[in-house]
Amino acid sequence: MGGYSYLNSAAISAEYFLGKGAKKVAILDVDYHHGNGTQDIFYEREDVLFVSLHADPATDYPFYWGHPDETGLNAGTGSNLNLPMPRGTDWLKYRNQLSKSLETIHQYSPDYLIVSYGADTFIDDPISFFEIKTADYSEMGAIINELGLPTLICMEGGYDLTSIGVNVKAFLNGFDNC
Repeated sequence: MGGYSYLNSAAISAEYFLGKGAKKVAILDVDYHHGNGTQDIFYEREDVLFVSLHADPATDYPFYWGHPDETGLNAGTGSNLNLPMPRGTDWLKYRNQLSKSLETIHQYSPDYLIVSYGADTFIDDPISFFEIKTADYSEMGAIINELGLPTLICMEGGYDLTSIGVNVKAFLNGFDNC
């Protein structure tokens, strides 16, 4: 109970895919807040790669998770990548980190990709401090889709109720129009 969700859709989905025969699953978390629960669940496992782009835990919740030196433990060593970014991160800086994350996922060569998508990276989100614009979400979706992996998208945060629908639609259209 240290985060925003009661049930972890990405973790449940990863376990489902593994139970159906997948050897490796990657979870890409593009929500503003670090996916501390997802990291905790898979931190000592090699069959799930967890990659998170999120706000710097020095300034934003959750303050004790999501640092770059958290790379996994035991069998999971190297199966966790945290890419924290400072407040005010715009699309150009975010895209740079997204490219790094996608290269890591490509090298991992998973059977499935799960995207924890959060529209709380939006410039007008009332509790977050990135500067991603609606048009950027289309490009984000398209870039992620270039991996060519079977992908499940799980909805995470987004607190600007006037724009959340538009931003989700932009992401999904970008993902679908490749």
